[in-house]
Amino acid sequence: MTAQNLLVELFVEELPPKALKKLGDAFASVLADQLRVQGLAPADATVTAFASPRRLAAHVTGVLTRAADKAVSQKLMPVNVGLDANGQPTPALLKRLGALGADASAVAGLKRAPDGKAEALFYDSVAPGADIATGLQKALDEAIAKLPIPKVMTYQLADGWSDVKFVRPAHRLVALHGSTVIGIRALGLQASNMTEGHRFECDPKAFAIRDADSYQQQMTEQGAVIASFAERKTEIARQLAAAAAKVGGGCKPIEDDALLDEVTALVERPNVLICEFEQQFLGVPQECLILTMKANQKYFPLLDAAGKLTNQFLVVSNISPTDASAVIGGNERVVRPRLADAKFFFDQDRKKTLASRVEGLGKVVYHNKLGTQGERTERVLKIAQAIAQDLVRQGFVDEKGQADFVKAVAQAARLAKTDLLTDMVGEFPELQGIMGRYYALSDGLLEDVAFAIEDHYKPRFAGDDLPRNPVGVVVALADKLETLVGMFGIGNLPTGDRDPFALRRHALGVVRMLIEEKVPADLDWLLKTTASAFGSLIAETSAELEEFLYERLRGYFRDSDRSIRSSEGISRTQTYSNSEIDAVLSKQPQRLVAIEQRLHAVMAFAALPEAPALAAANKRIGNILKKSEGEAAATVNESALIEQAEKDLFAAMQTTVPAANAKFDAGDYTASLQSLAALRAPVDAFFDGVMVNADDPALKANRLGLLKQLHDAMNRVADLSRLAT
Repeated sequence: MTAQNLLVELFVEELPPKALKKLGDAFASVLADQLRVQGLAPADATVTAFASPRRLAAHVTGVLTRAADKAVSQKLMPVNVGLDANGQPTPALLKRLGALGADASAVAGLKRAPDGKAEALFYDSVAPGADIATGLQKALDEAIAKLPIPKVMTYQLADGWSDVKFVRPAHRLVALHGSTVIGIRALGLQASNMTEGHRFECDPKAFAIRDADSYQQQMTEQGAVIASFAERKTEIARQLAAAAAKVGGGCKPIEDDALLDEVTALVERPNVLICEFEQQFLGVPQECLILTMKANQKYFPLLDAAGKLTNQFLVVSNISPTDASAVIGGNERVVRPRLADAKFFFDQDRKKTLASRVEGLGKVVYHNKLGTQGERTERVLKIAQAIAQDLVRQGFVDEKGQADFVKAVAQAARLAKTDLLTDMVGEFPELQGIMGRYYALSDGLLEDVAFAIEDHYKPRFAGDDLPRNPVGVVVALADKLETLVGMFGIGNLPTGDRDPFALRRHALGVVRMLIEEKVPADLDWLLKTTASAFGSLIAETSAELEEFLYERLRGYFRDSDRSIRSSEGISRTQTYSNSEIDAVLSKQPQRLVAIEQRLHAVMAFAALPEAPALAAANKRIGNILKKSEGEAAATVNESALIEQAEKDLFAAMQTTVPAANAKFDAGDYTASLQSLAALRAPVDAFFDGVMVNADDPALKANRLGLLKQLHDAMNRVADLSRLAT
């Protein structure tokens, strides 16, 4: 059972770049896991994955030539089935033993053991450990079968008759245990120690791997290939930084990890080259140029110290010629038509104003049940105007700029989707909103309007920035609310991991803007206002939508630390417990901007020594009220109070509850809750000395009324029973 390191490599044609890293990791991990399961590799074996455009490989340490034998105990059958009345084996038992390679002589060695209510016969044997050839064949078959292949190819083998299905045609298979070739087969290939290096820079084309541990070094030195995906990625990043430094002027390559991964999957021996294009193209918005260079050519644009695009870019080449001028010239020649197209689109689009495109939105279908983009724009406009006017009434906007604010909101809402009809967005949909801003500025519109047109899509993803100004916030809210109410109204809800209209993202965007931008608008009012914009299409907002939004709220507060600004202006990070979040959100507060204050108040209350007892009492009161017949009235006849404990509680409430309510109405939720701490002693005394469910109906109703008043007062900020453990 000699242990040596193992190497397995599949040499194939160019693999899909976007899937390469996953393919490499999956191949190595499944192969190693299968070897561990069979006892051929130790649990702490080091597994190294290799993945390049033309190979998947794995190096596993400490793999045994043969796994250790295993003691196996197999249940045969119940004793009364396997043995007759005289204790002799039955034909059924002999047949079962024969199937296991044993005969009647094994009967004497069988063990009896309880098996449920009966007693069963067990046969103990030793299973020989798997040898490396058999075990590796099984592990490789499993690794190939479980590869996350995006699309399978079918190709013929050299015999011209056999078909094989794999991600790309495979040409060589290497399997080395130390320096010994393991005779396994896969994809119509017989394992050997021969592989191939770089398609262009390896001479000779094929060479032998000496042993498993020399693979990486030989691939680098003889094959001109950096086989490790991670090392190749690091080398590309190093060369990109060095090339940018060579250009000077504080230039840096654009940061894009997905692009870096994709380029890493396209080359086996990276060589970064500096290229440039004509200065005239810099007149085109840099987002257009950057996108076309990244998406179409896989280039890395260079930004100057101020973050502006330069006319130079970096190419990651797969070859390293002595004179790279031809490679540089070829890439410069290829990118030129792409940039010229972008310039043409930009120039053509600016010949028409955004306002002139509004009518064209009526010809673009948004949804067959919700009409065209033109109809949708009208709905968003109505919603945005209603929100803007409500915010003006509440003083959200400076008094001098209120009229301009409402006008800007209306203009931005009307023009927000018009860039969808431009040639540039037609070619690059990712630029929607961004191009709208450029075209709005070209049309001479205000910056607030231009930024709102771009920002109304924000936040586009988790952690994205919110709109830059109040105009953008209002239009973004209107746009997302229209989408949510519309889709829920026609029953187009997200299910499981399917959310084609990104409703979860829209809902979280609404939540973030209302809270983080401190928008003083009630959620129920926003939903009703939005529903009214649909006219007869949607009668009312769905209760499911409101619950959907509160679920996003729960996730919003649970998933991240929140920053609370104290009255002294000092910001601190605060995390709330699940029970504190549930206590507040179970009340479904409509003013989301105040939820943070409520949570902070509940957290402060929970830290009081009186909190556990009051929370438990609140829970008890809630249960009593639920079990009472009918709805208890929150009225108390003071003259009908008999027991001293209920008189004391009523008296304490006469001073405590009005003070708590006054502080609640003033928005001081922390003080409101903390003032209720004074009720602990009279509440405890009440439950110790008063029978609520008295035989006298009038007495019972009066006590229920007292508890109802107390319950209402205690749960204005949050449902305190949720704090009870």
